[in-house]
Amino acid sequence: MVQSQPPAPPVADTKLRIAVISDLNGAYGSTTYAPEVTRAIARIRQWQPDLVLCAGDMVAGQKRSLSREQIAAMWSGFDREVMLNLAEFPFAPTMGNHDASGARQQGEPIFQREREIAAAYWQNRQDRLGIELLDRRRFPFTYSFRHQNIFCLVWDASTGRIPEPDLAIARENLASQAAQQANLRFVMGHLPLYAVGVGRDRPGDVLQEADRLRSLLERYRVRTYICGHHHAYFPGRTGNLETLHAGNLGSASRVWIGTDRRSPKTVTLLDIQPSNCSITYTTYDMESDRAIALPQLPRQIVAHNGETYRRDLP
Repeated sequence: MVQSQPPAPPVADTKLRIAVISDLNGAYGSTTYAPEVTRAIARIRQWQPDLVLCAGDMVAGQKRSLSREQIAAMWSGFDREVMLNLAEFPFAPTMGNHDASGARQQGEPIFQREREIAAAYWQNRQDRLGIELLDRRRFPFTYSFRHQNIFCLVWDASTGRIPEPDLAIARENLASQAAQQANLRFVMGHLPLYAVGVGRDRPGDVLQEADRLRSLLERYRVRTYICGHHHAYFPGRTGNLETLHAGNLGSASRVWIGTDRRSPKTVTLLDIQPSNCSITYTTYDMESDRAIALPQLPRQIVAHNGETYRRDLP
């Protein structure tokens, strides 16, 4: 049951407010959504962000037995329950493994049908997303956009390996004048660089060569890498890169690595101050409807491929 509504932080001195959601999907083939998804949408409408980012897994695919009709029905359910209710806000997605996995077997794509249907869904809506698309050559898998004072690159992190053509596009876009003249640069992809969730601390559930990719983002002064997939909320930092691991809103929240505590289902607000480009995180537990204090989270997470420190710690 929904408790008393949490107040959103004041916005008087805020130039840009971003809401971040991720991992909305339920069981394979599901066309409906958990109550936390509905609750998060209601909160977003209350908070009136300038932009909504979704870090993937909007539908419940990645199953070869799903028919074309079933896949289309999932996207229709997403359109009806999510997009229709967020239509007034600029929106940018990234493709998750359950949306349009780029996995291959013996060089051949495994989920080509899901990728085709996902691509058609978003390509039909790209001019209604409310964002200024800069590079749409491989939209919706890899693309870039500008919104007010930020530049965002979205890359195809639906598997553990970002395709080389998409990496080339990423380098080109991050080096561009539009990116380097922006006040802030974000990159968003579904899989994270470093693991944070139990059960996902393994190759294939994180991006290959995470340190090399992080160095690439640091070279172009990317502020934050926004990701999902691990169903564990964690605002982190590795080296000079901040990492926002968005929590899930759908099924199967996970335990943080190194703890016995399960992450809540979350929606996060990023308030960007115009004077110094500082970012304030405000994250709400959609199960209890309460704000999450940073001391409630682990201080650091040590995974098989690297460490992530909580962003407020040195």
